[in-house]
Amino acid sequence: MNLTIASMGAKGEGVAHVPDSIVHVPFALPGETVNVAVNGTRGTMISLMTASPDRIEPACKHFEVCGGCVVQHWAREPMLAWKASQVSDALKARGIDIAVNSIIGSQPGERRRATFTVREERGVKKIGYNAAHTHDVVEISECPVADPAIVAALPTVRALARLMKVKREGGHIAVTLSKSGLDMAMTGMEPLKPEQRREFSEFALKHDLARLSLDVDVIVEARKPIIHFGIVAVTPPPGGFLQACESVEAAMAMEVAAHFGKAKKVADLFAGSGAFTFRLAKAMPMHAVEGDKANVGAIDRGRRGLQGMKAITVEERDLFRRPLLVKDLKEYDAVIFDPPRAGAEDQAKMLAKSTVKKIAAVSCNPGTLARDLRILLDGGYKLKSVTPYDQFLWSAHVEAVALLER
Repeated sequence: MNLTIASMGAKGEGVAHVPDSIVHVPFALPGETVNVAVNGTRGTMISLMTASPDRIEPACKHFEVCGGCVVQHWAREPMLAWKASQVSDALKARGIDIAVNSIIGSQPGERRRATFTVREERGVKKIGYNAAHTHDVVEISECPVADPAIVAALPTVRALARLMKVKREGGHIAVTLSKSGLDMAMTGMEPLKPEQRREFSEFALKHDLARLSLDVDVIVEARKPIIHFGIVAVTPPPGGFLQACESVEAAMAMEVAAHFGKAKKVADLFAGSGAFTFRLAKAMPMHAVEGDKANVGAIDRGRRGLQGMKAITVEERDLFRRPLLVKDLKEYDAVIFDPPRAGAEDQAKMLAKSTVKKIAAVSCNPGTLARDLRILLDGGYKLKSVTPYDQFLWSAHVEAVALLER
């Protein structure tokens, strides 16, 4: 069947209209004519008949097999415009009509973390990224998204994977590039026996890893893995949340800091290891609230002995179960929240009833961001700006920062 691609869908697949339905065609671009084998609403491209002028040569030889990137074949400007439109479309669906700011994009080689799948299939261990829409593992030799130091460590990742006795469903190795070396965190294994621990310790020291861990268990830490949040050096917990690109993280924090100005006290909700807390504390007192005990510990250690910073306090609290209540929010004149993809619906409801003057909402999910903003707008806040950020290059994911005032 010959189809004309009308638009790009939210998952980075071309969308064509057929009678009474639509067909999603991976690796097709808007305006292209393609010959497709159709199965329900899914299409597999057989041949490209008319190419878009925005089609480019993919940057990676694993593209179309590896499931990480979906739009490497699309020129940068239209690709970024599509990402920005995901944010504006989600807002419009909630009745929020605002012109979003120009998107701020990352560059190839900026990702400071990569997570590799380890799976044993018929006695053969495979290490790489998951293939699109399957549990198959694509063994890779390059990755233009990741920092070159992570790509250079692929032989070490493979050697480590060969030592792993992964569970039937497989395991993972998260590789983070810290300022003091590579931090590798394994998952998907049973607790280590003493002889296994010695083997992994020797491996980490031989390959000069800063740290090697299994789940939350640190096997060996030759050097503390250091991540800089502004001028503050922090050691995140093994496998802990980290913004993908340092440059985008810094740009988001700068935007929030400008919005808050000289706030008297700020609450940083879903604070992680303190990416926003420490940057904002340069100008304003901060209270970091985070549900993960290990992340709370990272902030607590990072704040000790700091010079030239405003006061930082930290609280361990599950904000999904126990959001800050209206009475809790009275002492803050500004709040930033950066929740997981599920968003911060209950916390937004409390903020909507509060007297907090300024809010910054950070999100990696346009749908839940729009829902939470709708709650705040209905509660009397005014949306000042929305800025999309692309730190997941060539994927379908997009970040956004929304700034509000009471």
